[in-house]
Amino acid sequence: MGSSESKAADSKANRIARWRSTGIVALREAKLNTFPDEVLDLDKCVRTLDLTQNKLVEIPMEISKLVNMQRLILASNHIEQLPSTMGNLQSLKAMILDGNRITSLPDELGELVKLEKLSISGNKLMSLPNTIGSLRDLSLLNVSNNKLKYLPESIGICSALEELQANDNLIEELPASVCNLVQLKSLSLNNNKVNQIPPNILKDCKALQNFSLHDNPISMSQFQQMDGFEEFEARRKKKFDKQLDSNVMIGSKGLDAGVDL
Repeated sequence: MGSSESKAADSKANRIARWRSTGIVALREAKLNTFPDEVLDLDKCVRTLDLTQNKLVEIPMEISKLVNMQRLILASNHIEQLPSTMGNLQSLKAMILDGNRITSLPDELGELVKLEKLSISGNKLMSLPNTIGSLRDLSLLNVSNNKLKYLPESIGICSALEELQANDNLIEELPASVCNLVQLKSLSLNNNKVNQIPPNILKDCKALQNFSLHDNPISMSQFQQMDGFEEFEARRKKKFDKQLDSNVMIGSKGLDAGVDL
């Protein structure tokens, strides 16, 4: 083995040893076309895996070996689908899949019962699986910039959900079950086709402080006449501490009911 080959082997061995000891595998912008086998060989050692900004198209079924992984970051790749074996990653708390080509999520997503953050913006999703309702620890869901026409009724049993971002989709209305999200603080639906929202949402979602609806057909008068509007407005004012005007504003972009400026 030549000196350059020897150095390369040593470097790779050192890198794998570091991954094994820290549990953190960071391979951002590493020009990867395929999922690295050496990562799969680490199995239970991996806690965080970051493969952002590569050219991955497929995630192997064997990813299920990484049973202790808590953070999976696969943003800005060319991934088209996720394997059903993802459901075995039951230690997973955060999964970031923004900027891929994913058209659907497997039903096994609902098996990720410790998941707290799911971000899958900038993909090609046309629907979300009903099993998403099994994610009782989920606090943040970002599905912006997809092709969603609706959100599943089961989203109403994601009881820990605090922030829901679904901007830039094709959503026309929200399921009535959204009213069950008593922890929900922020709901963003900019640039959709929303023409009506559940009449009790402001009354029942007692933690809601931010409701953003730029570029939707829904009218200001519809929103102001809803039960619980005054209480929502009080919460919004309290949160922003006089940073916004005392009224819900509507401008050239459409309805905006409490957005950070």
